[in-house]
Amino acid sequence: MAAAARAFAAHVLRGRWFMAYGSFLIMSAAGATYIFAVYSKDIKATLGYTQEQLNTVGFFKDVGANVGKRFLFTRAEFGVSAAVVLAMLLVPFTVVLREEAALFKSTLEAQSVVTVATKPRTPAQEPAAVVERPAATLMSRVVRALRPPPLGDDYTILQALVSVDMLLLFTATVFGMGGTLTAIDNMGQIGESLGYPQRSIATFVSLISIWNYLGRVASGFASEALLARYRLPRPLVLAVVLLLTVPGHLLISFGVPGSLYVTSVIIGFCFGAAQPLILASVSELFGLRYYSTLYNLCGTASPVGSYVLNVRVAGRMYDREAARQGGGHAVASASGKRLVTCIGVRCYKESFLVITAVTVAAAAVTLVLAWRTRGFYAGDVYARFKEEEEVVVAGQSRNGVAASEMTS
Repeated sequence: MAAAARAFAAHVLRGRWFMAYGSFLIMSAAGATYIFAVYSKDIKATLGYTQEQLNTVGFFKDVGANVGKRFLFTRAEFGVSAAVVLAMLLVPFTVVLREEAALFKSTLEAQSVVTVATKPRTPAQEPAAVVERPAATLMSRVVRALRPPPLGDDYTILQALVSVDMLLLFTATVFGMGGTLTAIDNMGQIGESLGYPQRSIATFVSLISIWNYLGRVASGFASEALLARYRLPRPLVLAVVLLLTVPGHLLISFGVPGSLYVTSVIIGFCFGAAQPLILASVSELFGLRYYSTLYNLCGTASPVGSYVLNVRVAGRMYDREAARQGGGHAVASASGKRLVTCIGVRCYKESFLVITAVTVAAAAVTLVLAWRTRGFYAGDVYARFKEEEEVVVAGQSRNGVAASEMTS
């Protein structure tokens, strides 16, 4: 009994459901970057930063920064809140235990069944004559090393870096996700320039975070269903998501009264929806052998786009308009010059028109990637994984047959 309990505990800790549960806990504490817009105004006013300098701080902000608001609880309120938090943590864990128990039971049943598979013998063939070839040149070795395998196979890091498909995906991520990050990081200054109160700005940040989660869940389920039923390429769904962000950027650019509530929903949903589509495309197109490295490679694309569009475009244009409104005086910096805040639609109009155009270009690049990969997605994307699973099952069956022969 104790041995079975230990085996089940080890199965749970190594199981995929427990990994999913752990990832939920990590993501639940990883929302610090989305509230940058709430306190960015205080950073700018206290340190005398220009908008370009503030956007540079936003570029370098880390996940899990020491931010937020401290709430004062009484002893009873703290106990109630602790009970609620524990309940929220333990309720999903019951799902983990239930699913892992079902998997553990099915594994035990599969091990108790011995399947003997007979394979017809093929006639022996004479070994082919060995033909001596001249030593390969350095250039031919380089060409062989860079030649990409078929889509879906395991790419090396070098093959992925020089792949046209990876270049298209990286470019679309830089300019598509960079625009949404710019909107998220500047939401505080956007709301201030358009005359929204601080409470509304906090609401915008909350809407972005909530719809970010909903976008991740919706795009994951929707793209998988479209792929299974219609063989729709996942990059095509990504292109649709990028195009959906265009109305949000245009609403910021033209400063439609009251539109930032809708904009926050659009930007948050599309930002969340694009993330799983990009990462799923990487794993499906380039394999899982070097997925962690390729994951980090695509992860750097969003900050690169944020730096270009947020710091170099939005920040500079904001400072230029603020200086014009301040009578041509230089915008304040940490050196002690007078601080000028930009007010009005013109603060972000030009920059978000640029971001809109760039996002449309990113969607066009993603459409090119969808066209290039349409043949791959028309087949069975998971065929290779099914073959590997059959090989593992066959190996387990052979081991079971050998064990039964030894006992007999």
